[in-house]
Amino acid sequence: MLAETKDLLELTAQAAQSDLPDLEKEYGKLEVNWKSLETQLYLSGEFDVGNCYLTVSGGAGGTEAQDWASMLLRMYLRYCERQGWKTDLVDKTDGQEAGIKTATIYVEGSMAYGYLKCERGTHRLVRLSPFNAKNLRQTSFALVEVLPEIAETEVAIHPNELRVDTFRSGGAGGQNVNKVETAIRITHIPTNIVVACQSERSQLQNRTRAMALLRAKLLERQEATDLATKKELKGATKSADFGQQIRSYVLHPYQMVKDLRTDTETSDTQGVLDGDIQQFMDAELKREAKK
Repeated sequence: MLAETKDLLELTAQAAQSDLPDLEKEYGKLEVNWKSLETQLYLSGEFDVGNCYLTVSGGAGGTEAQDWASMLLRMYLRYCERQGWKTDLVDKTDGQEAGIKTATIYVEGSMAYGYLKCERGTHRLVRLSPFNAKNLRQTSFALVEVLPEIAETEVAIHPNELRVDTFRSGGAGGQNVNKVETAIRITHIPTNIVVACQSERSQLQNRTRAMALLRAKLLERQEATDLATKKELKGATKSADFGQQIRSYVLHPYQMVKDLRTDTETSDTQGVLDGDIQQFMDAELKREAKK
């Protein structure tokens, strides 16, 4: 990057007036690449470079909230597609009328956790409800959780602590998936944490994926406990980070998406819902680095 910048400066000093437009284009490309590299400097966490699990759940509000959850899930799938990351649907529970109650995807790609961890929290939507007979303005909430993929050696789980249930997968997937109990639900008895996977074609594959998700949840629980203990020792008040509203998406009476942590905002609501959310992540990473 530095060598390319140096070469460009030398060319600019010797260039004719007619060459300047092409050189400006090259400079623009270098600027974009530099901003991307600059952001990656903030990704120094233990699991930042690895894969992750992202879960979207509809909040209170019934069908409206479930539809909002499905919109967020689509947004993240489009974002991952832009990044060139691979995504697999691990588990999904559909809403009764529309949308989803909850869905978990596995994201495989460089820096996936480092970027997507910035999305943890409650996302608020304000719009004219398509599910309201009077077409009134409605406020809905959905929760986004992001967990890193954890190596098996990092979290020890005793088999006696587990209750494993099998069931038939729902939705598309072929005769084997729908007629055989390939789906897995695992309950960690000491903590009552429940995970499920129904995306793979075999019970063994689903169990492997569910165990990986359980390890991630157990690590998150331990880290939250450690953090709470440290704050209690310091005499600090309890944190409300989990479930805290981080971003507001307003589609009516005006168009605006605003991140409440960094004050980053844009009026391009459609672009954001189509996965153009990198600006919010970059701003949050910088904010965290300053803290």
